[in-house]
Amino acid sequence: MKKIYIAAGGPERLLPDLEQENGEGINWVGVDRGVLYLSERSIPMVEAIGDFDSITAEEREALENRHLSLNMYPSEKDKTDTELALDWAISQNPELIRIYGATGGRLDHFFANIYLMMKQTESGIPIQIADQYNIISLLESGVHTIKEEEAFPYISFIPINGDAGQLTLEGFKYPLKNRHIPFGSTLCISNELIHHTGTVSFSSGILMMIRSRDETKMK
Repeated sequence: MKKIYIAAGGPERLLPDLEQENGEGINWVGVDRGVLYLSERSIPMVEAIGDFDSITAEEREALENRHLSLNMYPSEKDKTDTELALDWAISQNPELIRIYGATGGRLDHFFANIYLMMKQTESGIPIQIADQYNIISLLESGVHTIKEEEAFPYISFIPINGDAGQLTLEGFKYPLKNRHIPFGSTLCISNELIHHTGTVSFSSGILMMIRSRDETKMK
């Protein structure tokens, strides 16, 4: 599988246009209420996973009437529905995993989803979380070329598992040179590229990169 996109059950208002996100080489996995989101948009799924406690009996019956095979899990379990879906996606060894419907709503769910991205360090598969206003990814130590995306002009870098060592930003509005960024720092919030590409390099740690746009500028 080239790419696996996961639709989780977060607030529907934060989803981008999933039909526009669909395309050749993309395989969709529905998670709990995310199965309903995909089904309503006539987007086919390779898997439908969850305990389905966030949908009504009528909605579940409607899904089954569409001949969807639901992989049912008990509501009391050691992993969240999203983690079960992510583990399945990793087992397929795609080139990219992107999760929608994982932001907004309950903060405990959001933080849990953020930390699920750390599975990237074990699997070697890039894992992203995306919604209407943000694309979140992880950068491991080394040198990374960042390309301009007009739809998401703001770029933030946040240490996620300790300090980031010798961070250098080139091609950005606010450059840095060999700067130690402690865990919890807000120094690298809301930067911007000044060229079509920029370079991020650091010697240790893991950075969460958030590419964002303002909601007000979309209206």
